[in-house]
Amino acid sequence: MNNFDFRKWNLISGWLVFFIALTTYWLTVEPSMSFWDAGEYITTSSNLEVGHPPGAPLYQMIGAFFSLFASDVSQIALMVNLVSVFASAFTILFMFWSIGIILQNIISKNETLDTNKNILILGSSAVGALAFTFTDSFWFSALEAEVYAMASCLMAILFYLALRWEREMNTPRGNRWVVLIAFVIGLSFGVHFMGLLTIPAMGLLYYFKNYKTVTIKNFILAHFAVVGILLFIFMFMLPMTLRFFSASELFFVNSMGLPFDSGTIIAGLLMIALFYFLLKYTRKRGFVQLNTLMLAFLFIFIGFSCWLMLPIRANAGTVINENRPSDAQELLAYYNREQYGSQSLLYDAQFTEMYAGYDRNNPYKDDKPNYERDEKTGKYIIVNNYKNAIPNLDDAHKTFFHECGAQSTQPIISISLAELTFK
Repeated sequence: MNNFDFRKWNLISGWLVFFIALTTYWLTVEPSMSFWDAGEYITTSSNLEVGHPPGAPLYQMIGAFFSLFASDVSQIALMVNLVSVFASAFTILFMFWSIGIILQNIISKNETLDTNKNILILGSSAVGALAFTFTDSFWFSALEAEVYAMASCLMAILFYLALRWEREMNTPRGNRWVVLIAFVIGLSFGVHFMGLLTIPAMGLLYYFKNYKTVTIKNFILAHFAVVGILLFIFMFMLPMTLRFFSASELFFVNSMGLPFDSGTIIAGLLMIALFYFLLKYTRKRGFVQLNTLMLAFLFIFIGFSCWLMLPIRANAGTVINENRPSDAQELLAYYNREQYGSQSLLYDAQFTEMYAGYDRNNPYKDDKPNYERDEKTGKYIIVNNYKNAIPNLDDAHKTFFHECGAQSTQPIISISLAELTFK
């Protein structure tokens, strides 16, 4: 016992917990199709088709791989359901290892880690991970073809990688974890955006590692900073990149007379050239932190490249081709989920808006025009200007941090139905 190898037993115990979770979920997995989105995910995964916005291309590609092992057509649904089974089991595995790292960090600050304490850490990690294994909501999501199990897995992986980065943060090779984290963040866009919610936690690990004196001021600033990074990636970095591709496609086709997709190719080449010169310049000048930042951005884009599946399969004319994101214009609308309408996260109408109705002075607002390809002219043409297309709801029923429903269009639909009823 004096030569207790914690690393070896940590691996063995982690994989033991993994197989307990895997066995539990496999024995209780949904054998066919369950209700809501599961049927769509099974179909679009097995045939690599285009599902509803904002899409889950990485999930679908992994589901397509699993469906290859189906003995016959009747087993395809089970195989795709097993994606969630394995993803959930891996979530438990990385949760076990993360708990172990946290406990080691806490105990080692005041005491020496001996054999007994290491055994207690392994036991506590197993209790924590297995307790989560059998929670109702997580167990439920582990049994069917939905994106939440894999999104939870990516969150568990991201937090584990962040803990490894925290250990080696100020070492010569510590930044390699940042690059790997950036890649997984990019991949999370191919499953579900909830994976990005790990970013604030990772930012706070950096804060507590590098700021030994915690004050109210720097604590509040740290929270603003980490939330700002999350919003930058989710609401600016990737949407603006897609807007750049969309604008480039429209300019080179409509203004320069080049064929369809030429603007998209040119925009892609410009981005590759930009990263090449930035990485070369920062490395030559010895700007280590800036070079790491550029590498992180690059690997986010590499992970996000799984989204290329959507326009590729949309152009293949698949049977299920929701919103048809076949070019840069349509892909931007697909990412922004424009079909659901828009609702501000900070300031917008409450649910009482359905009783308030439209603004009396300005009841409708214009939406941006919709461009589509015209094969005859070889250009993108406006097929709908969307004049007075958006209901402008009464400002008297708007407030900060409003109640936000699952679909922002629900109140609008309610108003429209009410109008039809009373008219």
